[in-house]
Amino acid sequence: MKEKQNIEWKVSWRDEYIKWICGFANAAGGTLVIGKNDKGIITGVDNAGRLLEDIPNKVRDILGIIVDVNLKSEGPKEYLEIVVDPYPYPVSYKGEYHYRSGSTKQELKGSALNAFLLKKYGLHWDGVPMPSLLPESLEEKAFELFAGKAVKSKRLEDSVLRENRDVLLGKLHLVEGPYLKRAAALLFHEDPEQYVTGAYVKIGFFKTDSDLIYQDEIHGNLFQQVDNTIDLLLTKYMKAYISYEGIQRVERYLFPVPALREALLNAIIHKDYSSGIPIQISVYEDKIYFWNNGRLPENWTVERLLEKHSSQPFNPLIANAFFRTGLIEAWGRGIEKILNECKQHGVYPPVFDYEPSGLMLLFKGIIPDSQDKDTPETTRKTPGKTPGKTPGKTPDAILLLLDENPSLSIPEIAERINKSESAVERAIRKLREEVRLKRIGPAKGGYWKILKE
Repeated sequence: MKEKQNIEWKVSWRDEYIKWICGFANAAGGTLVIGKNDKGIITGVDNAGRLLEDIPNKVRDILGIIVDVNLKSEGPKEYLEIVVDPYPYPVSYKGEYHYRSGSTKQELKGSALNAFLLKKYGLHWDGVPMPSLLPESLEEKAFELFAGKAVKSKRLEDSVLRENRDVLLGKLHLVEGPYLKRAAALLFHEDPEQYVTGAYVKIGFFKTDSDLIYQDEIHGNLFQQVDNTIDLLLTKYMKAYISYEGIQRVERYLFPVPALREALLNAIIHKDYSSGIPIQISVYEDKIYFWNNGRLPENWTVERLLEKHSSQPFNPLIANAFFRTGLIEAWGRGIEKILNECKQHGVYPPVFDYEPSGLMLLFKGIIPDSQDKDTPETTRKTPGKTPGKTPGKTPDAILLLLDENPSLSIPEIAERINKSESAVERAIRKLREEVRLKRIGPAKGGYWKILKE
């Protein structure tokens, strides 16, 4: 038997272990065993009788909860099991909030504490009332933009759209008593950043990971941010490649536009706006990174996210408003749509990567040969069938380099191993497919992590 999420072993009792009890109570409950070492060997407790009385009293006085303390024995050695139930409300240890995550105890602070408290009280970040947000401060153009989209989607009755803004805000569940909720500021205020720091989108075009060519910021309400970000990507940041179908000239982007739009919508709906960090989009010649400071549901992994193709939105009120406008088809189906669009477009499926700092989505494309040769395209490369030599020993050389310096960029790797950048990219793609290499963090400022030799 090993220590795990709901079991902790300690050789002897210390009053500071009440923090561990606090962590269990705030999570899924658990058992704290006194008289076992880290290997699970029973060492025994000399003063078990006294602790049977002291521990419940101290826990009650400090945490305000009741725990069961059971006396156990194995041969001549006695030990204690402290059984902690999960509590539906936040449990505080002298003003601190501790939480059991995996096999560790963490003190919650900042946005993590905010999210924890909201969850315990059955609230979401975007549903918190804001006394300083007045109905008259909301922008009329934002309501007109919403109504125009909602009319096309037919997901909101015409009678509601013809009513005044107070009725509409009520139908969207953006009102609580006399107050508007945070989501109302993000959806309908001219400058949401007056109320929510970092509520905008930042785009940059990179030649290499460390070579930023130009950048833009997209501000305004969330409906405007979606439209303006996609427009800017198509007109300034992405190149339309030319091909020919017979004598017909065809212009085609490397990536399906509906998939990019869905990635942006997912970032907006799942973003942790309490972080104060904008959504970041890094555009390269043949790839695009979407990154946002969001969190997966508790105990979820990227693999489970891809398996389920969905998760509940971190900001359900924002998601509901987007659904009413037709911007999203249904809650939680964004990933499925992205995967389907990439498949139909004939490009690689996107790579999802999640770290505590946020969620990253990478679209990777192949620049058509004809664009380099200035001749009409007659054949297309397909994912997984790159012409030319296979990487050979290039992956091993890359791993050796990254083991010494994990922050190297692709051009730097190519220069050091005397290979072309495209050869290095193919090798890295193979390493990632084989789960031997992983990118941590955004394109700029991130690093490579070797997963196995």
